[in-house]
Amino acid sequence: MTRKLRMGMIGGGKDAFIGAIHRIAANMDGLIELVAGALSIHNETAIESGKMLFLDPERTYLDFKTMLEKEAAMPADKRLDFVTIVTPNFAHFEPAMMALDKGFNVVIEKPITFSLEEAKKLKEKVEATGLTLLLTHTYTGYPMVKQARQMVKDGALGKIRKVWVEYPQGWLSKMSEREGNAQAAWRTDPSKSGKSGCMGDIGTHAANLAEYITGSNITQLCADLNIMVPGRALDDDGNVLLRFDNGAAGVLMASQVAAGEENALKIRVYGEKGGLEWAQQEPNTLLVKWLDKPTEIYRAGNGYGFQSSYMTANTRTPGGHPEGYLEAFGNLYRNFARTLSAKIDGVTPSPESLDFPSVADGVRGMAFIDNVVRSAQSDVKWTNFEI
Repeated sequence: MTRKLRMGMIGGGKDAFIGAIHRIAANMDGLIELVAGALSIHNETAIESGKMLFLDPERTYLDFKTMLEKEAAMPADKRLDFVTIVTPNFAHFEPAMMALDKGFNVVIEKPITFSLEEAKKLKEKVEATGLTLLLTHTYTGYPMVKQARQMVKDGALGKIRKVWVEYPQGWLSKMSEREGNAQAAWRTDPSKSGKSGCMGDIGTHAANLAEYITGSNITQLCADLNIMVPGRALDDDGNVLLRFDNGAAGVLMASQVAAGEENALKIRVYGEKGGLEWAQQEPNTLLVKWLDKPTEIYRAGNGYGFQSSYMTANTRTPGGHPEGYLEAFGNLYRNFARTLSAKIDGVTPSPESLDFPSVADGVRGMAFIDNVVRSAQSDVKWTNFEI
């Protein structure tokens, strides 16, 4: 490629947390330029946000439909290469479908849609158009997560037997949705968030991470969902027993009422020969625990000589310099950008570039939500994971 990829954003105007995160991630490697946006459903906010981001006023739109129509009509040397959608869950599907119809690749926040039915339709559209979709399951972008995945794939731990993944947060320990917290308000509203709160918001991250590292799919689950804060409309806590297609058993815990916790995502994977442990709040470290020798500590950025190519391709700094959430997010965008650039140039993207969450992961995420809710409402112990 001899130019940057041109990006348009839907949602994510001023004061929007996740929109700013996406822009930082997209800017990190100098491969992408934000050139257009429909940044808010409120006209004044949309215009002011465009000015703050130095967008051309002609490419600062008041609604996504106008943006997609006008951008699609632009000459090839100006039109968008892809659209990033950072609206709440209920407002993902329509702009994503229209963007694909207009020939734009898509980046989209998770969960991918409001319902499983929408996710399936979106997957069909992606496959029909041949375009590329990135789903921002951020935690798969960490270097040591990629190292863990490769070690499991290479059989270093032997046959996987046990998976334990937990994601405790504490930010919804009180009724914040009634105290002016906009993030809490839509995430706890069934009309905007969907049929699950905590499990849809962070439980899907935990499930995706478990499947990504193990390379195995969840086939059955047994769920318990709870509303711990009186008066809340959606679950804020839950526990799920898991079975995987490789025979492994698992436990998944997600809670947003674990008072005092921040984003304490942690996963442990155990095989016949040993286990792995990774924690999001200490992301440069991977603990490798052996059955017959002392535990080893792997650290990102050190030239051990046995790192996977996927880990090294997503490591940005020398050892001892923490690589965190923003860098992991940036890795997703960089891999997506390299894939698009390769396709534009008519060459095959590298396997490392293609390593980012796709629309298929989005469908599995929505199916996870459906199956967890169905299991929690059932008297049957185990529920088959159905898509």
